[in-house]
Amino acid sequence: MQSDYLIVDKSILPDYYQKVVDARALLAQGKIKEVSEAVKLVGISRSTYYKYRDYVFAPNPDSICKKAVVSLTLPHETGTLETMVSKITESGASFLTINQNMPLNGQAHIVFSIDLTNMIQSIDDLLKAIAEGTGASNIKLVAIE
Repeated sequence: MQSDYLIVDKSILPDYYQKVVDARALLAQGKIKEVSEAVKLVGISRSTYYKYRDYVFAPNPDSICKKAVVSLTLPHETGTLETMVSKITESGASFLTINQNMPLNGQAHIVFSIDLTNMIQSIDDLLKAIAEGTGASNIKLVAIE
């Protein structure tokens, strides 16, 4: 699987990408409670915010590419969660948090965060290995820092 990510100097990008990051930061810091207020402050539309909010991230200067949050759906079968955990630890990543919702209709929704500091493969390769080894679906890199 080829990487879907690029590192790009923001000076060549449209300014609304930075404004999406700014609006998300205002909401995350609790300075603003409503999306409509945040987008108004930074000068973008709500549709622009919702279109790009899951795709545009700013690096944290203290820990560039050290943490990731992933969401996925696993089949509710014996050993699938254990296999997923093994794939992650084999990659050199370590868990920060893991949350599994109650399985419904044979599917369990999982959200986990991992420390990438000692990872020996790319995040794309790890997500591919999880999908192949567990039958996971709806795999989404929610955030990376």
